[in-house]
Amino acid sequence: MILYDTLRSGNAWKARLMAAFAGIPLERRTLSIDRGDLARPAFLDVAPLAHVPVLQLPDGSHLPESQGILFYLAQDTPWWPATPLEQARVLSWMGFEQDRHMKPLAQLRLHLALHQDADPQSALFRGYADAARAALAALDAQLARQGEQAWVATAAHPSIADVALYPYTRMAPMGGIALEPYPAIGRWLRRLEALPGYQPLFPGQPDRNLSTAEHA
Repeated sequence: MILYDTLRSGNAWKARLMAAFAGIPLERRTLSIDRGDLARPAFLDVAPLAHVPVLQLPDGSHLPESQGILFYLAQDTPWWPATPLEQARVLSWMGFEQDRHMKPLAQLRLHLALHQDADPQSALFRGYADAARAALAALDAQLARQGEQAWVATAAHPSIADVALYPYTRMAPMGGIALEPYPAIGRWLRRLEALPGYQPLFPGQPDRNLSTAEHA
């Protein structure tokens, strides 16, 4: 399978993490936003929503959106639980990630670290910071309730909810959001990063998880 991504995309990182954890080989087609690759007809032919990630399936069809890709890659693995109740809990936390968690963290990272084109003291970005801290506090409380050996939505094994929530949590400091106030999150991040198959945003370069450089 082929994954269309960009070097710094947190959503594409989710797909790469899931494939690596599940032992599924992916060929990367890494595009550049700065070069305008995502607006080119060749990409739009395979990406109806005009953004990454997009997964090319074995039959040649294309699957957009990180949540759909995670679900697809996790089938027949422990990362998608067997019982309807656990599946529903996973979907609940994936909804939380999209609705309350990703947007403020992604906006802070994009505009304060990558583009550096916003005022962190503006009302808009103070609001993003407040929303990001509230989302992290909710995640930290859930992890604390679950116990040190459990995961976000499941007990015995991590799920696609953990993968969905990982990248933008890990990159929160890029947007000025410290992770030290969230001890359960810190433990959870270390446990995920110790799992077989884990790969950083820049493969083989874990020190670059918080990098702003657009190069390999």
